Amino acid sequence: MKKLLQDAILERPMLADGAMGTQLMLAGLEQGNCGEEWNLIHPEKVLAIQRRYAAAGSECILTNTFGGSRIMLNRHGKAANVAEINKAGVAIVREAFKVNGKDGYVIGDIGPFGGLMEPYGDFTESQVRSAFEEQAAALVEGGADAIIIETQTSFEELLLGIRAAQLAGAPCIIGSMAYDVTLDGSTFRTMMGVEPERAAEFMEENGAHIVALNCGTGMDMTRAKDAVERYKSVTSLPVMVAPNAGQPKWVNGKIVYDETPEQMMKGVIPLLEAGANIVGACCGSTPEHIAAFRKKMDEFLKSKETQPIGSRR
Repeated sequence: MKKLLQDAILERPMLADGAMGTQLMLAGLEQGNCGEEWNLIHPEKVLAIQRRYAAAGSECILTNTFGGSRIMLNRHGKAANVAEINKAGVAIVREAFKVNGKDGYVIGDIGPFGGLMEPYGDFTESQVRSAFEEQAAALVEGGADAIIIETQTSFEELLLGIRAAQLAGAPCIIGSMAYDVTLDGSTFRTMMGVEPERAAEFMEENGAHIVALNCGTGMDMTRAKDAVERYKSVTSLPVMVAPNAGQPKWVNGKIVYDETPEQMMKGVIPLLEAGANIVGACCGSTPEHIAAFRKKMDEFLKSKETQPIGSRR
């Protein structure tokens, strides 16, 4: 029987995947359209992307369900397909691993619901709770090995996601915050003012198995290392990181990220030395970035006399 993700990563660090949204757009998804629907109408294109990540060395791949809650799908007129879209997302990742001869970890992805709750916004806590519970149930029923509640900025929404994953019986729950570097560059916190130390404590107090960070503004590999150290100062839980591929820039009518695989890979070993248990990447990253990460991670594992995942044939 495969070990639980939170146990397996205590034995050695693992490599996650990279960006999905930008890869979907490169595959033909038009700006503003529903990428999650592609799990149903273009599964072969989603599979092709995730196969490339598996081939690059990813051992954990997130499902294409970031916007797969009823609230998010309703904006595209797809609310009736919540269960179908999320279950298909799990099946596609599983197939990507199978095609590459691997038995990796499928991480069911729950992103923000895309609004504000009362009294600041139009959504009630009950609506958001229901949406997350429905999505989490579909991901677990589909066979996800873990659920990540990602790109979070407030405890209120994060807690609803954690509770939904618990209710669904998720084997592993990951809470992931999105931090922004302050204007003076002295520190980083979420848009809602949450500091990394308090975030780690909150996630541990409420039953998450892995504390994480992804996306954010200015959160490069060096800042991600800082976050790992700040997490580790207050919690013994494993840590997952997925920083962006540099900074977004407007080039020829498109947003591009400015950090190459060769530049980004330099930060992998420092992250691992700081204690990161899962390393991946977020916006702007590609299978090429992940392949570069794989190279550095295998160097690290070899230096620690740990068998790299790719050596099992």
